[in-house]
Amino acid sequence: MINEYFYEIIALIIILTFIVIYFLIRKFNQEEENEFQNPRSRKTGIIEDPYEEISPQENEKNIFEETLDSEKEDTFEFQDVEEGSFGNIQTNPFEENITPLQTNTINLRQKAQVPSHGKIVKDNFKDFKGAKLLVVEDNLINQKVIGGLLSGSGIEVTMADDGQIALDILEKNSDFDIIIMDVQMPRVDGFEATRIIRANPSYEHIVVVALSGDIATDDIRKMTEAGMQEHLEKPLRMDSLYDVIYAYTQSNNSKDAPKFVKVMMTKELNGDKGLEVCGGDEAFYKDILSEFTKTYTNTSNELIELLTCKNIERADALLLDFIGITANIGADAINNIAQELKEAIKDLEENSYITILDTFEIHLQRLLKDIAAYK
Repeated sequence: MINEYFYEIIALIIILTFIVIYFLIRKFNQEEENEFQNPRSRKTGIIEDPYEEISPQENEKNIFEETLDSEKEDTFEFQDVEEGSFGNIQTNPFEENITPLQTNTINLRQKAQVPSHGKIVKDNFKDFKGAKLLVVEDNLINQKVIGGLLSGSGIEVTMADDGQIALDILEKNSDFDIIIMDVQMPRVDGFEATRIIRANPSYEHIVVVALSGDIATDDIRKMTEAGMQEHLEKPLRMDSLYDVIYAYTQSNNSKDAPKFVKVMMTKELNGDKGLEVCGGDEAFYKDILSEFTKTYTNTSNELIELLTCKNIERADALLLDFIGITANIGADAINNIAQELKEAIKDLEENSYITILDTFEIHLQRLLKDIAAYK
């Protein structure tokens, strides 16, 4: 019987042999693939003992080499970092020696409420004569802008090109009210410098204000977590800088609080915009508003008469003047309506101007009421 099925038995044995070899090869390939994906699991010829004693000389050498490697990594990470972007937050090789920020142990300066005011000009910064600012900014143009803005104000301004220079300055002199801290800088960036400052109780009297073009919620959260109390957006606005300095220096200022301009801000009248056009001169602005009231109170009736007579040319000229003056005084709402009306009267047959004219009258009366309340 064996002789009868001899060839069949040989064929079966060969097939089984190939099947076993196939599965062995497949298993071997899977093990190699797992080792490649998890290099830590690979075995080497030398097994390091984590408890092996290291001589003081070897230990000192290892620390020195690790520090150099860390410095090399920091230098590489800062290359080609876009101004205003966050990138990776750099770590200090000696950060383990710094006590983490404990907000309940830091006596941060309290923020004063900033009253409403008109458009800020350079001379307004004289209100803070004697205040001391440390500006940490690596961009030379930005340094010149801030320095020029505060020049002649009596504010003492110290410049630092990066976070490390700022820390060196603070070690010698920590008599500052506010630090304006750029976020992205070489060597030690704004985040790391702020964490070090906030960890030192000797600097708890200093307010750290972030300076960055990043205004997303996550970006602001990172600044807050680092210990920055305020945020100034790039490009820097005079009003924002003035408000920050006022908020954190006024409580310590013995002189009388600066006089602020009352600004009318309603749906019809943007007083801040109007004051800016008038160079911050409130008296001049109020004169312009008075002239507007005298000249344009009956504009709606005048337009009705002109359009009834189909005198489109004079109506167009009246609206053109009205649009110009309302743009200057900050009456944006009625300015937009006047532009729509000017376009609509080009075709009186459509009668679309009638509805717009009714809306025009409503907003004009509201504007006149707001102007009367402001004057």
